[in-house]
Amino acid sequence: MKLEKFYDRGINWLNANGPDALVGILLFFIGLWVIKFLRNRLRSRLTRRHTHSSLQSFVLSLTITALYVVLILTVLEIVGLHITIFTTIIGAFSVAAGLALSGTFQNFAGGVLILLLKPFEVDDYIVAQGQEGKVVSIQIFYTVLLTIDNRTIIIPNGKLFNEVIVNVSRENTRRLDFDIRLGYGADIDKAKKIITDAIVANKDIFTDPAPRIGLIGLDNDCIRFTVNAWLDPANYLNVKIALMEKVIKDLGAAGIAFPKPGF
Repeated sequence: MKLEKFYDRGINWLNANGPDALVGILLFFIGLWVIKFLRNRLRSRLTRRHTHSSLQSFVLSLTITALYVVLILTVLEIVGLHITIFTTIIGAFSVAAGLALSGTFQNFAGGVLILLLKPFEVDDYIVAQGQEGKVVSIQIFYTVLLTIDNRTIIIPNGKLFNEVIVNVSRENTRRLDFDIRLGYGADIDKAKKIITDAIVANKDIFTDPAPRIGLIGLDNDCIRFTVNAWLDPANYLNVKIALMEKVIKDLGAAGIAFPKPGF
């Protein structure tokens, strides 16, 4: 008796919803084909535009997931399985997740903007958030720097994008600046020639733009020379160390007086 009742209900449901069910099943398989087609087109377009690999995979995943959700909800609605309660549950969960993950969303938004606007790229040397180093990885939620003393620094993209970023590598040249303090008895012309010769001897310093050497200040105990020289950003620290060491040694060997300590 129960079997007959179940059979009758099944027949009644098929009579009432059979056409809609067939349409829903057909739409489901057509939707799967369309989503696959759109995924291939989107991947090709992102590749042609040289979109960053991290952003490319995320955009693909987010877009395809959203299309699957829309397809499934549409099919359920056509079949006659109303989803009002599911919509309410999903909405409540989304609000709770949004409140809990607000910081994560900020980092995600920052990562997307960095990958799209490109204030810096992998292998650039940047200064940001009180840290500096070479960019070794740009992820959706964070950026990884490698410092010159081989420390790995991970900076959340939300903070990184909303603060000042100094991109040292964006231009092909960087200016090296430092001052040299000499005693008032120093021969200015001789000192300037010694500094010039030290710069010319360093093959990593560019001749265009031309280096600049000049008297920049008079203090109580000394005169101050400033040195400006242009070079490849990648050679900055090595050139600075080598040039300053040579200038100090050559000035000392030539008998140029330095200020006495304590003045």
